[in-house]
Amino acid sequence: MTVATTSQPPLKTTGVQTVIPVLPATQRKPKGRSHPERYLVHLALLLICAGFLLPFVWMLSTSLKPLEQTMEFPPRFVPERVDLWHVNGTIPTPVPQNYVDVITSEKFDFARFSRNTLIIACLSALGTVISSSLVAYGFARINFRGRGVLFAIMLSTMMIPFPVVMVSMFSIFRFIGDHTPIQMLGTFKPLWIGSFFGSAFNIFLLRQFFMTIPDELSEAARIDGCSEFGIFWRIILPLAKPALIVIALFTFMGAWNDFLGPLVYLQRPEQYTLALGLQAFQSQHGGTAWNQLMAASVLIVAPVTILYFLAQKTFVTGIATTGLKG
Repeated sequence: MTVATTSQPPLKTTGVQTVIPVLPATQRKPKGRSHPERYLVHLALLLICAGFLLPFVWMLSTSLKPLEQTMEFPPRFVPERVDLWHVNGTIPTPVPQNYVDVITSEKFDFARFSRNTLIIACLSALGTVISSSLVAYGFARINFRGRGVLFAIMLSTMMIPFPVVMVSMFSIFRFIGDHTPIQMLGTFKPLWIGSFFGSAFNIFLLRQFFMTIPDELSEAARIDGCSEFGIFWRIILPLAKPALIVIALFTFMGAWNDFLGPLVYLQRPEQYTLALGLQAFQSQHGGTAWNQLMAASVLIVAPVTILYFLAQKTFVTGIATTGLKG
């Protein structure tokens, strides 16, 4: 069989310089053509991003407005600088004073609510990382009978929403409080103790990541006499740091924004989280002060937004490298 090859003229060398011959027009690579559809795709993505950013921009704009400008029609995104006056008529209050009023308000104890939310969110993230990584390691790296069936049963629990099991969980925590010295209702325990029993989605995410780690690393550690837990602790977890940060961030954001859980289990106002405190702040006013309500919302959203941008590189790496191997 004869293989056809394209002959090219040899390179001509003159002294120390090499002259590259010009190929015929038929052998030249076609220049890159413009693709108009790419511009349409980019335009569509920009419009979608603008749609997602519009509520946040409106919230930020309203938080900087005086109360009378919040309900204007047609609405304006850029607030006008207006001096508001207190009852005594002597102290001018600029528009950014909305944030100061929210932080210093007796009806919205921002410092206490932030502390409560931070405690619950950190404990939930810690419990989820510890429990989910252990279970995911068992499903990904240890062969045992019925592993596939148990994994399928665990995944099926993702279809059960929290309101379905809410009453049962409340009864269990009340039973524990009534028959043991450990008080559950009216404390933070029901909001974070469940995270130490794993989460189906996070277990699935970590299992997929663990399966991308070569088995040769574990085999080499076993030959060196490392135990199974030692392999998990010294080899798997350091390599899975991006995925661990992803599930910790997901869990932290979920606990930070949770409203239904604290509403069910917390009983005293000093135990409120930011979500409950925001609802109480809105309901305690005769009429809704939208400017202060939006200022409080910005203060609640800002920490998680900053946290996401700080962990953005690791977050994208963990998502991109998860699930490469089935």
